Amino acid sequence: MSEHGRPTTGEAAEISLRPTEGWHCCHFFYQFDRARLAGFDAATIEKGRAKLIASLDSDADGSPARLQTSVVSGHKADFGLMVLDSDPLVVDSVHQRLLASTLGPALVPVYSYVSITEVSEYVPTLQQYGARLVVEGEEEGSPAYNAKLKAYEQREVHMRRQRLTPEFPPWPATCFYPMNKSRVPGANWFTLEADQRIALMAEHGRTGMTFGGKVTQLITVSLGFDDWEWGVTLWARNPEFLKEIVYRMRFDEASAKYAEFGPFYTSYVTSAAEMLDHCRVG
Repeated sequence: MSEHGRPTTGEAAEISLRPTEGWHCCHFFYQFDRARLAGFDAATIEKGRAKLIASLDSDADGSPARLQTSVVSGHKADFGLMVLDSDPLVVDSVHQRLLASTLGPALVPVYSYVSITEVSEYVPTLQQYGARLVVEGEEEGSPAYNAKLKAYEQREVHMRRQRLTPEFPPWPATCFYPMNKSRVPGANWFTLEADQRIALMAEHGRTGMTFGGKVTQLITVSLGFDDWEWGVTLWARNPEFLKEIVYRMRFDEASAKYAEFGPFYTSYVTSAAEMLDHCRVG
């Protein structure tokens, strides 16, 4: 850093809004101000619908890497957006376009959550997985050991990609909630030894794996970004699976003893046009 506080040439090369790996993520939730909408004439509504649909077109030039629209169940919000991109300003531009659109004066932001994708420290490396196999009774170098290690090596590539640059699954039901790890006396997650935390999260993961083909999840980290520590997004083939996986996983010690949960937003994936129709806009 120069004496005037400006970055030197070497430092400037490291300055970026883009993470070294992974994407920025934001969940936005909105309500329609019905009184405002009632004051719009038919032409304004029609124009507003077209602009809002264009603003939420994930294939348009300048759109973020991932953009999903959903209709929110209950009165917390009318609709929600999940937006991911390596550039946080591209993510936020979706929100700003909506507010600046024709229907913007009738949109009320009710909740947002800022986070970033990551590969959890509890996802074992290839070496750690091999050591786990030995603990579980496999002989290092045996055909069974080598086969399992090879299979995990192939899965790990997909797991890293899906955690850092996730694809949205083609499933209709989704749920978002923030969470913390507990710091209360007698149940302070951050005072546990690393091997204890790894074992507890491994148990938690095994429970989640029983819902393969029914539910998929994305955990994003919000330490330093928002009021909670992690954001959890679930997608399910059927809404009942959302209830089942959250119920089952709360019995794991990592959740039952050490987890604190924020508000839940359950919604159903739609196109922007379908969302407007559902919300009786136009």
